[in-house]
Amino acid sequence: MTGYVPTTTQNNNLAVVSLVAGIGSFFAHIIPVVGGFTVALIAIITGFMARSQIKRSGEQGIWMANVGIILGFVHFALAFLLALLVIFLIFLVGVTLFGISAHGGGSSPTPLPSG
Repeated sequence: MTGYVPTTTQNNNLAVVSLVAGIGSFFAHIIPVVGGFTVALIAIITGFMARSQIKRSGEQGIWMANVGIILGFVHFALAFLLALLVIFLIFLVGVTLFGISAHGGGSSPTPLPSG
């Protein structure tokens, strides 16, 4: 007795690369030159490439490509927010240090000569 055997299509390789790169981008900052930003960029690029290949070929893995793209963009968004926070903290420390030294550390102001 023969039954219906569904044909299984394979996952797109670039979709798998995109998903793995998206997850790995958060841990890749320990690599000196490559870093997490390059890996996040790889996740985004391969995700878009995989989506176009999947639309043409009918392979599986569209969700992996989408998750890889999302993780790559989330990585860049978090890095942007972290950069803004660092810039704000540098500004805050600068205002605190130079604000105190501009007033002479709490001493009275020098009187202007009368003329």
